[in-house]
Amino acid sequence: MPPKTPYSDDLGNREPLAAIRDSLARLRALTASWSPQDFERSYATGKWPARQILTHLAQTEIAFGNRARMALSAPKRDYVAQPFDQNVWMDHESTLGGREAVDALVATGAMNAALYGSLSPSDRAVTFSHPEYGALTIDWLIHQSAVHLLHHLAQLERLV
Repeated sequence: MPPKTPYSDDLGNREPLAAIRDSLARLRALTASWSPQDFERSYATGKWPARQILTHLAQTEIAFGNRARMALSAPKRDYVAQPFDQNVWMDHESTLGGREAVDALVATGAMNAALYGSLSPSDRAVTFSHPEYGALTIDWLIHQSAVHLLHHLAQLERLV
């Protein structure tokens, strides 16, 4: 049974690594011809523009990948993930351009997908803790990455 994440319904029965790779390709294709003004559009009033959604996705791929790497390499298998406030993090990187955000997302996502694809079932079962979510596994993190990308991809596809 796949792990349950906040966005599990968005994944359905898809394999998470395939969904990650597909989402990254779709995001790159979707934004390939966008102008700087296109990156400033939002799918709804009061929501982040596309540029900030893409920055957020790049930031979370950095966080997810770091968490997986730290959990896998913690000497005593005692890694505790550091929570973050996405809005505060965004405030510190709010000037990143849309094209740069896409490039960062695709590169970091590809690196993470390569790592995730190399993991054995026992690696995917490695646990770590999170102050808000409790005990998690690398497999949960992989599923969360996949569904998080899908969730925001659907928002960006509304702009087309």
